[in-house]
Amino acid sequence: MKLGASGYSYNLSLSIILTKGENMKTTKLLILTFVISLNTIFAQEKIEDAFSFPHLEDRYFGQKTPGLIPEIFAPGIVSTDEYIESLFTFTPDMKEFYFNRIGGKYKETTLLVMQYKNNRWSEPSVLSTDIDKHRERFDPHWLEFKSLESFKGLPILGFTVSSNRTYYVYFLERDGKGHMSYSRLINGKYEDLQKMNNEINSGLYKAHPFIAPDESYLMWDAEKEGENTPDIYVSFRQKDGSWGAAINMGDKINTAAYEQRPRVTPDGKYLFFWRGDKKAREDGSSYWVGSPYWVDARVIENLRPK
Repeated sequence: MKLGASGYSYNLSLSIILTKGENMKTTKLLILTFVISLNTIFAQEKIEDAFSFPHLEDRYFGQKTPGLIPEIFAPGIVSTDEYIESLFTFTPDMKEFYFNRIGGKYKETTLLVMQYKNNRWSEPSVLSTDIDKHRERFDPHWLEFKSLESFKGLPILGFTVSSNRTYYVYFLERDGKGHMSYSRLINGKYEDLQKMNNEINSGLYKAHPFIAPDESYLMWDAEKEGENTPDIYVSFRQKDGSWGAAINMGDKINTAAYEQRPRVTPDGKYLFFWRGDKKAREDGSSYWVGSPYWVDARVIENLRPK
């Protein structure tokens, strides 16, 4: 799988047309919108420079990138009909990609890795070394999380962490409902877990949260009352610091199948999630199918309340 190695650039232009009688407030709004867009681009460039990501056309194994309609990610490379792929994540520098498989010859869930070296991606390979060491690479906060006294002994199933090291965690309780909580780092010490509001903690269960690095939004999956499969939801941080309503991400993301595990790529460009379903055989037994999907991350901002 040989990929290109040329650079990339941004092309940005601004046109402000003032009609007769247009007031200064409108002009300021247009300029402000431009400044926000410009700052976002500069911030993205700084992130990419800091991590030395692979070139844009290399970053996703040469795949044609999606628009606002989700597509299966890397069919035949990562996603297959023969197996189920559920976990999927890049390392922060986007030079390693991890995913797991089960089914067929994979009798147990098996972790695979692809690595970017010398301007090309390796073929997927099964990890034969200590998996925990690899986990430190794609989940660099894992060791810190395990060592924190605030979280020891608690039935936490998973977590997500922001750039200022606020942890958002989820539990699955005996009734199957579970809840999400967070803990902030204050004066060098983590506070006791704070349970999130009822809007976020509604439904039969809440799981697999993803917090934006700047904590401007939170995504997770939940099965709401009266529904048979989980959907993906998003909540946006309000001006007063509280969390807004849980917004269903709509029928382009959520279907009658299972949608779970939302996460945004380290470069901020794409939303990844898992879509799968339980199928029935003629003998009455059942089996699972499922693959990672990806979509332009603009779908998140398109849901932000105006």
